[in-house]
Amino acid sequence: MCVAFRYAATASEGDARRLIAAPYSRVPRSEARAAIVAAGSRSGVADVPAARDFAVALKTLVSTYRTQGSTARELLRATRLAFALDDGAGEGEEATLAWLDRTASASDAERGGAAWDASQVATAFERIADELPPSQADASSRLPLGPYAPEAPAPVQKPRSHYSASSLGAYAACERKWYYRYVCGAVEDKGSSASFYGSAFHWALEQFHREFQRADAAPREVLQNKLDGWIQTAFERFRARFETAVEYELQTRRARRTGRRYLGWFLERSRAHPFAVVAAEAEVELEMGGQKFKGYIDRLDRDDASGAVTVVDYKTGSIAENAGEYRERIAEFADFQLPFYYWARTAAGDRVTRLALVPLKDALRDVEPVELEVVPVAVPAQRWSTATTGTIGIDELERARAKMIELARRLSDDPLDRFAVTDDPDACTFCAYRRACRNRPLRREERFSA
Repeated sequence: MCVAFRYAATASEGDARRLIAAPYSRVPRSEARAAIVAAGSRSGVADVPAARDFAVALKTLVSTYRTQGSTARELLRATRLAFALDDGAGEGEEATLAWLDRTASASDAERGGAAWDASQVATAFERIADELPPSQADASSRLPLGPYAPEAPAPVQKPRSHYSASSLGAYAACERKWYYRYVCGAVEDKGSSASFYGSAFHWALEQFHREFQRADAAPREVLQNKLDGWIQTAFERFRARFETAVEYELQTRRARRTGRRYLGWFLERSRAHPFAVVAAEAEVELEMGGQKFKGYIDRLDRDDASGAVTVVDYKTGSIAENAGEYRERIAEFADFQLPFYYWARTAAGDRVTRLALVPLKDALRDVEPVELEVVPVAVPAQRWSTATTGTIGIDELERARAKMIELARRLSDDPLDRFAVTDDPDACTFCAYRRACRNRPLRREERFSA
């Protein structure tokens, strides 16, 4: 109650976090921890999607306090209603709330209609509770709000009717992370400069290739000017996401330099093997093993000579350094994206012969995709090889498909009451829920540090 009164007076983010973490905030403890982690130091917990009801309660406290002629007793009642403190209250809790009501009424009578400070009333609550001796006649009415009863077990809400390759990849990597992200109100961090860079760049390339499907559709200077224009437009759309003007300007310049290298690769590739971009940001839906899957393909290329299709995925973050490493990630079920796109386009009637990851992170390096040619049976990968081109067998893609179906069935049909954490500490390094996860694996230096 003291924290609620102080928040009403100051709208302090620290008090908001103490409130959401309190047992009587009406926010489950796991979701409260996740909301605090997601908010980080850049925003308030009330801005997190999973804390909508909590945000309404906070607004109620502030508006009640700031209403002309408000009283401490009115703020107390608003707090009790906002957090449903009277619902299911025991005898001791009812006595405590009654004592708070009498104290608030006394405070209103003492000031006689003069201006008042809610934080001072909160301090009065604390002082009176500390100073009155246990032998005082109304000591029993000043019982604390009792021990917090454990939350009753409840079934976890089942996910949506379809699954994406990225969500299944998250579940395969760490079930606890999947729980935080897809069950706890989709609580997620607010994003970073790198993620906004990726979103803007993807959008720019989508618009560019909707306008130009072929490298010979216009002179190079025209293509370059058009791509520069789409990149500038894309970053203008995302301008508000960047924290500073300097950050926005640096990322825009980085994208334009990378765009020039991308266009050079696009033209060179087309000269060697003429092709047309037949789709950009193509939505795909597929039912496999009775489960529904959905995703978006960054780009689809069709070879002029053979009609074969290449599935292209843009990567503005870190990716596998070579073809063998990426093939190994697929084998370890760490990446389902391109295998899913292969099966989706194959089901649509395309003859998919190549899967390609296009790196767009480093503006100082030429674009060199990591490519896997689809063959009936591939030779074993050479771990020592640094080649960016390689092969992958249909049997390997089939294993990835079977794993996707297995995970989707587990999420759809099995009771969801346990979510194991990963045993790989590296997977926790950039996890948005790292602080909220008490069971995460520790690195050796963390386990034995002082």
